[in-house]
Amino acid sequence: MSQTNTMNLSSSFKNLAWANLAAQSAEQLSLAATPIVAVLLLGAGAGEVGLMATAQTLPFLLFSLPLGVFSDRHSRRTLMLWAEGLRGLALLCLLILVVTGQVSIWGLTILGFLGALGTVGFSVAAPALVPALVQPSELSRANGRLELARSTAYAAGPALAGSLVAWAGAPLAYALATALSGSAMVLLWRLSEPARTLAAPRHPLQELKDGARFMWHEPRLRVIFNCAVAWNIAWFVLQAAYVPYAFKVLGLSAATVGVTLGAFGVGMVTGAVLAPRTTRLLPLGRAIQMGPTLSLFASLTMASTLIWHVEWLAVLSYLLVGLGSTTWVITSTTLRQTVTPPAMLGRVGAIFLTCNMGARPIGAALGGLVGAQFGESACIALALVLFTVQFSLILRAPISQLMALPAQAK
Repeated sequence: MSQTNTMNLSSSFKNLAWANLAAQSAEQLSLAATPIVAVLLLGAGAGEVGLMATAQTLPFLLFSLPLGVFSDRHSRRTLMLWAEGLRGLALLCLLILVVTGQVSIWGLTILGFLGALGTVGFSVAAPALVPALVQPSELSRANGRLELARSTAYAAGPALAGSLVAWAGAPLAYALATALSGSAMVLLWRLSEPARTLAAPRHPLQELKDGARFMWHEPRLRVIFNCAVAWNIAWFVLQAAYVPYAFKVLGLSAATVGVTLGAFGVGMVTGAVLAPRTTRLLPLGRAIQMGPTLSLFASLTMASTLIWHVEWLAVLSYLLVGLGSTTWVITSTTLRQTVTPPAMLGRVGAIFLTCNMGARPIGAALGGLVGAQFGESACIALALVLFTVQFSLILRAPISQLMALPAQAK
């Protein structure tokens, strides 16, 4: 590849990386501001907030697979532009509703659904586009930069949204989110997507079937898939029980609970910063296993609070699980992008996204059921069992023998 092409690809990836930061920040600002607005302006309760949260989750289950097929058939840059445009339009409408005093629960719910649909399109297309913009040897570094943006937005978004609403009211929070979404569109417009040869389109279900068959028969992807599903179930069992457990069993204050939850974001950012060094120092297989290993240690740390009611153990647990989850996302995504043929990247990534999101309500429901029947402490023990399962899946897999990235699939 010539020096000119290398520079062009580098410039395109930088546009994608900055667009990702802006888009992720817009999403997290709006996700945090919407329930605050619903409670403060409309007096919403748990039922209404739950309805809005459900509407923001459904697009991942309903549209990830169709958009995955679309991204393999068409320009991924174009898909991201349309997706971000939809999110920006939803944010602009939210801003108008708040400013004019016409905001309602149903308005927040419908626009939240549309904004989440934009997030799905971006989330499906971006990882599929990355291998076309960077050299195979730079994949891990590139994924680390994208994940650092997501982690930073995840950690800072809720606090920033709360501060903006408290300081200047909801309009400023939505105005900033809209502006960030608009800047993401400008950056995506400047991105140059390399041309690729597209196969003749077939029935979407057949294309999804091909993607699922490839994923299941590729042993490294299959173990990553199974481990990710088990991890998401375990994590949401813990999430469902932690806050009541912290208040009732550990006797923590609201401020300390907030510090604990914030430690997860700190762990995510730390994992994203350290990931490039981790992948340089460790064989790839061991680097991939580090995420599930840290998550198991995090669950063991949380389980130890059943015996010792010490707040710093809960903080350390959330810090470790944030560190492990980000390390896992970066390393496992890099491997998936390498072993998956470019023509299937959208579909295979969409299958992962759909099943991971589908595992979350299963984990939350399981945690709620066990907590209601046996108490929050039982959920902490169940989460430990499930995190042990995800660790055993990755520990026994042949993926541990990987010393470096395999050759790029064609």
